[in-house]
Amino acid sequence: MVRAARGQRDSYSPIVTPLSEGSDPVAVAEGLRTLFPFQAFYIADLDAIEGRAPNGEAVARLGAMTDAPELWVDAGFADAAALDAALEKRSIYPVLGSESQHDDALLRRYRDHPDLILSLDFFADGFRGPPSLLDLPDLWPGSVIVMTLARVGAAVGPDFVRLEEIRRKAGNRSVIAAGGVRGEADIRALSSLGIAAALVATSLHDGTLTAAQLMSLHG
Repeated sequence: MVRAARGQRDSYSPIVTPLSEGSDPVAVAEGLRTLFPFQAFYIADLDAIEGRAPNGEAVARLGAMTDAPELWVDAGFADAAALDAALEKRSIYPVLGSESQHDDALLRRYRDHPDLILSLDFFADGFRGPPSLLDLPDLWPGSVIVMTLARVGAAVGPDFVRLEEIRRKAGNRSVIAAGGVRGEADIRALSSLGIAAALVATSLHDGTLTAAQLMSLHG
């Protein structure tokens, strides 16, 4: 497992965290669960996203954990065969990353599947993916991640303006924030905007979001 920084993948390095002795994905996940009994983990398989062999072994080990979590897996899905295979696996919720799509055909075909999650991917230079994935909310499935990669690992706060804009377009779909969450205050601010959930990592590993605060947010 690596620590992400602003979407600059060539600079990612193995994670160092007080929550586990090493960077093994299962060890890190178990360490995160010492803070809170998380029931879902988001996984970006960077090898698969960048066209290399997917890291299926690590995903399988995470799925075999005690009290198996939901695994939200972005593995660069860009064809029906790979997406079908993921949807058949228990506990896997495939994430269709906009950056991996050549057109909107795959989303049109699978948008009504209850386990599908769409990730709208924003890099420093803007949205990455076919424009229709961003412009046509009728194509969106029930859950949509707003992935602001330029803020990932940067502790600069979520992109509230973009998140509010997409939430308005999303109707009754669940919008999930990703990138920049610094702590409890940001999560409460997101909730006040109607954001359903947030993907959080850096603030957990750095201790700026504590076990006590997680319990308070859950309550």
